Amino acid sequence: MNGAASTPRRALGIQEETLGMWLGVLGVAIFALTLPMTRLATGTQAAPQLSPWFVTLGRAALAGVLSLVFLLATRSPLPKAGHWKPLWMAVLGNALGYPLLLAYALRVVSASHAAVVTALLPLGTAAVAAWVLHQRARLGFWLCAVAGSLLVVVFSLLRAHQSGAAGGFFEWADLLLVAAVLAASLGYVYGAQITPELGAERVICWVCVLALPFTLPGAIWLWPQQEVAASAWVGFAYVGIFSMWVGFFAWYRGLALGGALRVSQTQLLQPFVSILAAVPLLGESIDTLTIGFACAVVATVVAGKKLSQARPAPSSPNATSKEKP
Repeated sequence: MNGAASTPRRALGIQEETLGMWLGVLGVAIFALTLPMTRLATGTQAAPQLSPWFVTLGRAALAGVLSLVFLLATRSPLPKAGHWKPLWMAVLGNALGYPLLLAYALRVVSASHAAVVTALLPLGTAAVAAWVLHQRARLGFWLCAVAGSLLVVVFSLLRAHQSGAAGGFFEWADLLLVAAVLAASLGYVYGAQITPELGAERVICWVCVLALPFTLPGAIWLWPQQEVAASAWVGFAYVGIFSMWVGFFAWYRGLALGGALRVSQTQLLQPFVSILAAVPLLGESIDTLTIGFACAVVATVVAGKKLSQARPAPSSPNATSKEKP
């Protein structure tokens, strides 16, 4: 009886994992446009538009207002005591840290360049999941993480040399991008940790609402006084509504259903979508160095995905005979 009952449960588990993977892909597709849209919003050092601080606080404030309406409309209860720490960690990582670091970096480097560095997000998220959620990973996974990181270091050094950076060392923007990856990874995992209890929609809504007392006054204070291009406002609206809000509905749910360590690897699609989107949105060109390193980094992510979890312990051949009917 137990064996027959476990079959539907296993089938249901497989269906949930599959749904989680597809929701992860949807979230990644939405997030992939964050890079070119953020660059549209902030502009460049030569032609600045909205300030990075305004984009960071403003996008979170916009998402916070939408979240407040959603929570009130659905009569959502307050989070429980054990939910507050993960929520605040997600605020620091996803609502403040990642967008601010990204916005400053994208004033210096192209969206295509940033896409290569942020291709480390899957490995970063998986590593944080292994640390925070105690999801075990084999040695091969960590070797892939190191290999991917080294590839990004080499790419950054080559780009710095091409751009004539002092001494051929890193652009400071590359360090901001690496810090952004770490911030986003922390936010993703802590948000996924409480998604099974709160629900994906309520997690991101509470994250944005908790940040609202800081982000709304800050956005009003920093409201641009100079003329801003319409394209910058389009980029701002996208990162506020989709990158900061709608995308997380799919992403947190996907991480919770399919497993944070496993679903995080769907982010391997993100750099390619970002690079391709930057062509029509920003007029950037695709060069072989960027594509080559993006493919190499993603290859380490694919290998890391296969090695992301330890092999399950073999079941005892007498296990079924010991089960109670």
